[in-house]
Amino acid sequence: MSKKLLSLALTAAMALTLLAGCGGNTTTSGSVSGSSSGAGADGAKGEVYYLNFKPEQDEAWQALAKAYTEETGVPVTVVTAASGTYETNLMSEIAKSNPPTLFQVNGPNGLANWKDYCYDLTGTPVLGELTSEDYALKDGDATLGIAYVIESYGIITNKTLLEQAGYTVEDIQSFEDLKKVAEDITARKDELGFAAFTSAGMDGSSDWRFKTHLANLPIYFEYQDDGIGTTEAIKGTYLDNYKAIWDLYINNSTCAPTELASKTGSDAESEFINGQAVFFQNGSWEYGALTAGGMTDDQLAMIPIYIGAGDEANQGLCTGTENYWCVNKDASPENIQATLDFMYWCVTSETGTAAMANDMGFVIPFKGAQESNNLFVKQDAEMTAAGKTPVSWNFPTMPSEQWKNDLGSALTAYAAGTGDWDAVVSAFVDNWAAEYALLNG
Repeated sequence: MSKKLLSLALTAAMALTLLAGCGGNTTTSGSVSGSSSGAGADGAKGEVYYLNFKPEQDEAWQALAKAYTEETGVPVTVVTAASGTYETNLMSEIAKSNPPTLFQVNGPNGLANWKDYCYDLTGTPVLGELTSEDYALKDGDATLGIAYVIESYGIITNKTLLEQAGYTVEDIQSFEDLKKVAEDITARKDELGFAAFTSAGMDGSSDWRFKTHLANLPIYFEYQDDGIGTTEAIKGTYLDNYKAIWDLYINNSTCAPTELASKTGSDAESEFINGQAVFFQNGSWEYGALTAGGMTDDQLAMIPIYIGAGDEANQGLCTGTENYWCVNKDASPENIQATLDFMYWCVTSETGTAAMANDMGFVIPFKGAQESNNLFVKQDAEMTAAGKTPVSWNFPTMPSEQWKNDLGSALTAYAAGTGDWDAVVSAFVDNWAAEYALLNG
């Protein structure tokens, strides 16, 4: 194990191949939050320790763990890593005498770092509940991970404010439409009393929305053109489009571009809830926070992120996953079985599937999934049913966390006026090839 951890530490020092995903702001960076659901009842075997990646679902996971213990007597501990710290916490926790029995990777790149710790799920009941083999993460013939949630992101829109500005969501069907509306709102900002976009914060709690999720768009369209699903050397075909949407965000915002380095995810969320901006790039995971803040379905919609590429008339939301459950093969046999049982219960029982659909707002790729009450999930399904093509999640193919961080720094400097777009292009293209070579030999 010491050799494996040394290898992981060296990889992290170079790249920190951190899960990029959909971060919340419920914990402080660098910390974890967690609790045990209780002691086991007489006869209960094994226990579960889940290192959860998604801070915005911490409360729901704690409640679900407690419900499972009350039903089965098996203790379940859920520890939630703060946004942007998952890989670091996983490295720390996996070395302890009581390591996580259930953890996450973000796809093939993440699996490459952690596959030596992953139990082969082939033949397990939970694997048999998947609706498609596409949601199984494999290494050769072994199944080492299972996707447990499908999510969507786009531009969340306050329809009420948009209508006050004289528009509807139907008026926005392309990048040019979005640009026209946003710039008109900016021109009348003082009269209207709100901005077009929330702050595109580049603080660590927010920058993943742009260095990862927004950066997915130029990658997606290049991959589509070239008929590929990954690459060792991105060409940057659509970086002019990336620049156009980034310029639109930062120049039609609640704040000056020079202020973005210190703006947080909470800032953007608060601005949107308080009616300070019409548009907010984020995902289906944000629905609970918005409704808890007093917003209603009648006010909300999610529209695609248009960048002036592809068939915009038939473009859907960005829909996919980077969240794969893995079971720690170094756990005791009793704890491995307890973890497999807990996973199966989560995706098949009435309590588990209801919590994942309603409390967490998840679409889960399992046969027993319940329909989510999440408006953005429903809108994604409606767009797909209408023939619009979802934009796939290609950001798990980004070569490293270092690549993302360098891109984020270049975007921030460009917004502040201390760097130029050429530096962004270099961070995107040159660093991709360099990081890929560094991590793949």
